Amino acid sequence: MPTPRSKQISLSQTLYYHCVSRCVRRAYLCGKDALTGKSFEHRRGWVEKRLLFLAQVFCIDVCAYAVMSNHTHLVLRVNLDEANTLSDEQVLIRWHRIFKGTLLSQQYMRIEDRQQLTPAEIRQVKS
Repeated sequence: MPTPRSKQISLSQTLYYHCVSRCVRRAYLCGKDALTGKSFEHRRGWVEKRLLFLAQVFCIDVCAYAVMSNHTHLVLRVNLDEANTLSDEQVLIRWHRIFKGTLLSQQYMRIEDRQQLTPAEIRQVKS
């Protein structure tokens, strides 16, 4: 059974993490598949671009990374100082860069709609 992130990550212990992600079933992330001769090299740029974008959104510093034929290695640092300075609105703006958000979070981001939200709905958005 997987271990929840709350048990794996302890920012009081370290801000640095080595993450590995592997492809399964002989799938290729990038490079040339020797069995089929098919090239997946175009994906390397996609992975790099997305990694750097996500790191920016989530206050993560990328210390090092390697995108290999069937797996990636990342050495990441949680930028706790930057994360702690973000307001609720800044967090939602970043979150909405990746996800559509909920109806409540969308209403909260529109100033004219925010005034119509109940205190309970605002607490829900902020939690």
